[in-house]
Parts: sequence; C-alpha cells; structure tokens
Amino acid sequence: MIKIIVCDESLIPPFNETARDLRVLNKPLWLHQRDVLSTYCSQEIEVKKEITQPLEILEKADQEIPLNRELLVYRDNLFFDEHLLAAFLQRAKAKAEREKRASRIAFSLDDAAIVTHALYLQEGIQREGEVYVADLWYFPDGLTDQTDPIVVDTLPREIGYYHVPTYMADRSGDLAYQIPLRALLSIENWVHIFIANTPFGIVAHGARVEASLDRPQSLLRILFRALVERKQFLSSSAMVQVGRNAHIDPTAIIQGPAIIGDHVVVEAGAVITNSVIGSNVTIGQGAQVMASVVSDGCYLPFRAAIFMTTLFENTMIAQNACLQLCVVGRNTFIGAANTYTDFNLLGKPIRTMHKGKLQEVGLPVLGGCVGNNCRIGSGHVIYPARMIDSNVVLFAKPGRWVISKNVPFEESDHHGRHDQLYQA
Repeated sequence: MIKIIVCDESLIPPFNETARDLRVLNKPLWLHQRDVLSTYCSQEIEVKKEITQPLEILEKADQEIPLNRELLVYRDNLFFDEHLLAAFLQRAKAKAEREKRASRIAFSLDDAAIVTHALYLQEGIQREGEVYVADLWYFPDGLTDQTDPIVVDTLPREIGYYHVPTYMADRSGDLAYQIPLRALLSIENWVHIFIANTPFGIVAHGARVEASLDRPQSLLRILFRALVERKQFLSSSAMVQVGRNAHIDPTAIIQGPAIIGDHVVVEAGAVITNSVIGSNVTIGQGAQVMASVVSDGCYLPFRAAIFMTTLFENTMIAQNACLQLCVVGRNTFIGAANTYTDFNLLGKPIRTMHKGKLQEVGLPVLGGCVGNNCRIGSGHVIYPARMIDSNVVLFAKPGRWVISKNVPFEESDHHGRHDQLYQA
C-alpha cells in the first residue's frame, strides 16, 4: 500500500511549528504516524499544497501518483493510534471487496470521546450528514471522487481524574475524561497536544491494559510475574517496561503501565505512575511524575512534581515546581517553585487563544503551555490555559509574580536588558 501524506503547513502557537513536528508520546507526530503505518505501507508520497478533495492530489502532487494502486491518504496533523487504524482498514477493505468503493473514516454523532474532547479548537473533524468525518481515506484501486463514510467506534470509557469537594465549586464529584480505546484527533492547537499525550495517549494505553485484564489468561500471567519478582502487581515487569542501562533506586516507587527508556536515572524516593519516560532522563530525589510524558534528555531535580503534563525533549523542571495538565516545549527551563494552576475558581469556562481570539477549550481543568527555548525564573503563579511564547525569558519581579495573560515574545525580559540581568 502507498501512503499519501497531505501536509498541513499551519504553525501552532506558542511553538511556532507545524503539528507534524510536535511531540506525541515522546516522538514527533510524523514519526508516530510512520510507526503506526509501518506494517501497512511500504512507500510514501507527500503533497505540500492544500487540498479539499482527494482528487486534487493528482494536480498538486510534486511527483506522479500511481494509478490503480491501493492508497491510504491522510492529513499529517492527525493523531491516530494503531488500534483505530486497524479497525478502519479492516472495515474499509471488507467494503472494497464487496462493493469496490473507497472509504473515508467517520464517527457517530454520539461518540463520547469525539464529541467531548475532539471537536473544540479545530476544523479537521467536521459533520457531514449524520456522521463526523476526518481526513483519512482508503482507496482500493487509485484515487476517485466517490468515497463512503466508514464509522469507527472509538470505544470510549469514562475514567475519573479529579474529585472536587462541594465547597470548591458548584460542580462536585468526579471530573472524568471520555477515554478512547481507539484514538483520533486533529491537532490544531496546543490543547490538542495535551489531549493526544494524556487522555488519548497514556491514559488510553492504561485503559487498554485494564480492559485486557478482563481476560483470565492475561490477569494470571501478570499475577504470576509479580509473585516471581516479589513485587506489587502494578510494579511488576509485566506492567513496567525498563530500557537498557537504567539506574532505579530501590526506594523509588514505579507503578505501571509505564515505559522507561534507556540510560534513565530514578533517584531515592521518586514516584512514577502511568507515565512515559524517555531516554537519558533524570528523576531526582522525591520527584513525582504522574500520568505524564517526559521526553528524551529531560531533568527533574528533587521535589519537582508534574501531573498529566507533557515535556518536550531536553527540558528541566526545577525543584519545588508544580505543573498540572501542562505542555512544555523543548530546551526550556522552568525555575524553582513555579506553580501552574489548572482550575478556574470563579467557575467560568476555561478559554485559550486560537486563531486570534479566545475560545473555550471544552475542559473543566487545564494548565498552561510554554514554548520552546524559554527561561522561566522562580516563583511565578501561572493562570490556567495561558501561553508563554517560544524564546521568552521571564524574571519574577514586583507586580508580576502572577501571569494572568499570555506572554508574547515581544514582552520577554531579555529585550534590551543584557547589561542589567544580574546587576545587584
């Protein structure tokens, strides 16, 4: 099968990069897509011009498109996992055998994961008739202008992540995500990077593992492994995958499902639960990493804490900093005792900037986003859904301990102050 990649050249603030270059589950999105498709496709063609219908590819592609060949066409800002792709191709190929028709992926109007999380801040998933459709097509015999929607069930599961006491908000009880066992998302805003990594990424992986435990054979296999290793069920090697040359202190607590890369150091008293840890990462004494993605080369010293947070590569979160439901770009430093809040105490919907205006994110709690190559000084409090642009330097100073608005590059503290930064 040949895959045809339709490139989306839109830049996503505050990273100012295309979606394909942003990291999902410790990989650039383009690499994640390639790995998912590796068992199906042996050749690829890129189309770097905007299209609205698949037949436009014939006119806009830089190289000749093979005719009468099996094709898979998708837009490169789509995040999808192998479980969704397998379900789509199985049904699309079955339809092609019966009717010789091409297919386009679709979702029902009551699919909880799509309706609850995937429709905000984006245009790539749109309603057509009685279904939602996305830019993922299968052509059994070359490009055509006739495609039929193939409805794929994302198999959503409601999973709680916060319990809000009644004295804190008018909405008490558990806050929950609709977690898809088959995930698809159109990444057009930094909020989608958070969703792809956390609810649709590592939490979805945990939900699939939990679903597999309904099979007695899988449950007994993990129980036996835990007994042999004399470890707690969630800490056994069946639930925690550890790479080469990793040093993990015996007093550290690691609970799966978790993936830890090569040359990782986890020091005394650290806690890691349901997370992805890249290679060459150091987790310091007493640091806590919960339901998060920590990319290659990151450093969390003692007592740093992240929850449902994504760190791009080579980023450092200093001691006593607390990040919840955040996204932090590559080569960025977050200073000590920075606190990223994630809940609007006034009860108003959380909004973020999208295409020049504030729009609701569709989530009751959400942290902030920091771009690439930033230096954030100690002691800030950052309000929910605020963005700090790439290449920004911020110093905590009187009158600006609290970051209540987005910080563009033009307001960086490094402008014209090179001779003043460290004067007494």
